[in-house]
Amino acid sequence: MDTNTIREKYLAFFKAQGHVEIPSALLVPENDPTTLFTGSGMQPLLPYLLGEAHPGGTRLVDSQKCFRSGDIEEVGDNRHTTFFEMLGNWSLGEYGKQEQLPWFFDFLTKEIGIDPKRLYVTVFAGDETLGIPRDDEAVSLWQGLFKGVGIEATAGYIGSEADGAARGIKEGERIFYYDAKKNWWSRAGVPSAMPAGEPGGPDSEVFYEFDIAHDDAYGTYCHPNCDCGRFLEIGNSVFMQYQKNEDGSFSLLPKPNVDFGGGLERIVMAANKTPDIVAVNHQPIIAYIEMATGKKYGANPKETKAFRVIADHMKAAVFLIGDGVYPSNTDQGYFVRRLIRRAVRYADVLGVQGSGLASVVEPIIAMYRGGYQTLVTRADAIVQAVRDEEQRFRTTLSRGLKQFEKYAERGVPISSTDAFTLSATYGFPLELTQELASERGLTVDTLGYATEMRTHQELSRAGSEQKFKGGLADTGEITTMLHTCTHLMLAGLRRYLGDGVHQAGSNITSERTRFDFTYHEKVPREILDQVETYVNEAIQSNAMMTTSIMDKDTAKAQGVEGSFWEKYPEQVTVYAFTSPEGTVYSQELCGGPHVKQASDIHGTFKILKEEASSAGVRRIKAVLA
Repeated sequence: MDTNTIREKYLAFFKAQGHVEIPSALLVPENDPTTLFTGSGMQPLLPYLLGEAHPGGTRLVDSQKCFRSGDIEEVGDNRHTTFFEMLGNWSLGEYGKQEQLPWFFDFLTKEIGIDPKRLYVTVFAGDETLGIPRDDEAVSLWQGLFKGVGIEATAGYIGSEADGAARGIKEGERIFYYDAKKNWWSRAGVPSAMPAGEPGGPDSEVFYEFDIAHDDAYGTYCHPNCDCGRFLEIGNSVFMQYQKNEDGSFSLLPKPNVDFGGGLERIVMAANKTPDIVAVNHQPIIAYIEMATGKKYGANPKETKAFRVIADHMKAAVFLIGDGVYPSNTDQGYFVRRLIRRAVRYADVLGVQGSGLASVVEPIIAMYRGGYQTLVTRADAIVQAVRDEEQRFRTTLSRGLKQFEKYAERGVPISSTDAFTLSATYGFPLELTQELASERGLTVDTLGYATEMRTHQELSRAGSEQKFKGGLADTGEITTMLHTCTHLMLAGLRRYLGDGVHQAGSNITSERTRFDFTYHEKVPREILDQVETYVNEAIQSNAMMTTSIMDKDTAKAQGVEGSFWEKYPEQVTVYAFTSPEGTVYSQELCGGPHVKQASDIHGTFKILKEEASSAGVRRIKAVLA
């Protein structure tokens, strides 16, 4: 039971229940200024969970690739990874708990053969102060499912994680009530923090129990949400069924949604009864490294950690580069650089020879050949990017060693500032600074280093948001109107200037749209006036925005506009703005919010300014007045 097998079984199982498979979104979110990376399966589908119609219908299933940069330093144990896949199935206002919980239980126990005696579940304990009842419906469903396989499952009340550590699990208990911090989902967090109009709801998590003794460092007693490693969360069904009212109370949504997310790699761990996420999910990579080094995974702690870091970091780097993110000192590229350079350090621990880390790319791509064809088509570019970054790092390492010696000559502990300088300027992983310092009898201020690194990451993230890397400053009403107008403007520019015009960047706020496009000379005002008229005619035509999913090659052949085709998956979402008479004003690849019809755009579109942006690129500033 490897990742490919379980992914295929999951997709097939839910397609048999009437779900439409949708492709994974990119690891870099489109038109989402709030985050650098796609870190959950729900993230790309949030507009549809909040009411926008999805072109695939109301039952969807997918496997979404995800990256969480915050876990980089944690990788090396048996649980943490940076790259993972999130299995998801979704009901957009159709089915609910009665269908979702039995489906997932059957998938785990019947499709992939997990022993139900190893499964424990949690549900929402309710909030009396807000008038939200505890989720007894989910408890009743779970009890029926367990009883169907001969297990009498009683429910116990825990509340908080601290309560769980003090209380533990009583005999016969398999279902547990936890508070809103653990078993409630909304964008704002717990119910009390939600603004009026915001949807949210209880969730139900499923945990797998390994044959591991409880570590009392995590509390007196073990419970499903304990972090000792005995229990592992493998799936969470969110039931978005409530909406907060102006007076702070909650009412039921007329069309509730189901949002399920299950960690593919974690489910693989459960199916194989092993608590080591790397051993079961990175086996081909480990096998290659064993062959290349003559070392054995699991032989000793230091080398085992090196295997894990290389396997995880290189997998994440391969997928990020495959999505067009190359090593650099800023934004998303900074994290790709950190991944590769940390992997280089651990490759030296194991003695990886030959072409270095670039040779690890091939077994990674081979692992995912069936599910992610883009990696195959971009294999040469990925290998070259890894090879170039490793060479750059080895050059900076020699300079960094000289700088470290200057710090070490003082004979005092390495300060957090010095450790951070070695990391940020010379590419020294913290572990290397610690190891070199230890050899000289020195310590490193790791707590201060962690604080400086967090500050750096926050500034990097803020800087990315300030530049509106994905194009949109927010997803408010006016910004959404201007985003749609920008699509129409590009269609108008291509109509009057030719098909050589393509988007080269955008920055859209609630005040204005700033749009860069490829063109070799200043655009005459009379052409800009024609483009203005084109956009306003589209608005006045009461055109409708429609979406459809099609093969990328088909979309290209039909003349759909797209700026970065190589970054998109094999199936793409096409947004078309079409009048009632059938005039197609624009059709373009996109992943952001749009108005549903022209009458939702208020005002007249005006182009205020056109100027040079860079060589071969022009810039327009426009507003809705």
